[in-house]
Amino acid sequence: MRAESFEFLKKLVAAPSPSGHEQPAQRVFREYVGQFAQISTDILGNVISFIPGQGENRLKVMLVGHCDEIGFQIKYIDDNGFIWFGAVGGVDPHITIGQRVIIHTAGQAVTGVIGRKPIHLLEAKDRDSVIKLDNQYIDIGVTSKKEAEELVRLGDPITFAAELTPLQGDRVASRGLDDKAGCFVVAEVMRLVAESGRKPDVDLYGVSSVQEEVGLRGGKTSSYSVDPDVGICVEVYFSSDQPDVDKKLNGEISLGKGPVIPRGLNINPFLFNLLTTTAGMEEIPIQLISIPRATGTDANAMQVSRSGVATALVTLPLRYMHSPVEVVALSDLEQAARLIVAALEGLTDREALIPQ
Repeated sequence: MRAESFEFLKKLVAAPSPSGHEQPAQRVFREYVGQFAQISTDILGNVISFIPGQGENRLKVMLVGHCDEIGFQIKYIDDNGFIWFGAVGGVDPHITIGQRVIIHTAGQAVTGVIGRKPIHLLEAKDRDSVIKLDNQYIDIGVTSKKEAEELVRLGDPITFAAELTPLQGDRVASRGLDDKAGCFVVAEVMRLVAESGRKPDVDLYGVSSVQEEVGLRGGKTSSYSVDPDVGICVEVYFSSDQPDVDKKLNGEISLGKGPVIPRGLNINPFLFNLLTTTAGMEEIPIQLISIPRATGTDANAMQVSRSGVATALVTLPLRYMHSPVEVVALSDLEQAARLIVAALEGLTDREALIPQ
């Protein structure tokens, strides 16, 4: 991967962005994509980049990846300074115990740990049980409520203390790759189009959306304001090349074998064929899956915006979703960006988008 692109990815995942608190990550996105495109931010916090096209009667194409991540938020501080919290998005209580976390305040980052009674003190019946998030707490090392309140306050967002870590080959692990990996691909498409030396044949919008993890909110509002003809959502999808994921239920998906192109209810038939045909012509490896239901992504929001949008999904294989150690292969991100850039050239006929 290009050194400048990898540095952008590192900064993007390092920036805290639990749903509703995305602006640190959005500042990173604005700074990077602002080199290649016009930039605006809407009232909800979506960042919308824009590259105008050339020609008559050109289509409006919107790419979207959400920058928000799962996390926590302070709900209560007890008399001894222990912090009680609620989940932002879908957090698995199995994985939180013993984790280091960072509380993001207005002026500083405060490190803490999610504690647990030692196993020696647990009754046998409790050793295999899951402690509900409501019964978990954060220790920041203080001794009183007053001392804690001098550092943090109710409502402060919290993230796992995990940043981008290289593994073997081109694989990396981090919190927040769902969906900062997709947000990264959107930014790279904008860069590649801008650096190609020619205006695209479409009006191209690249959106870093907010609050996807709590109801596709940024996808809904940005789709309404952009009002695209075509919407392509870049998301992550469950990789099934780990021992405990059932391929029969989730498809046969592996890291490093290219982006995943779903087929299903949210996917416009013309766009599915365009993406798969383009991949073959450009010799870009892809993987296919069937999703016979709503996908739970910003593609849902785009598809039913206003009078309807022709939508597609380009997804990235991801292991350990909604954990502090999500894993992707960098080559899948690069191939996804290449595929979308190449597919843009096939978006010239508005009538072709209408199912026949």
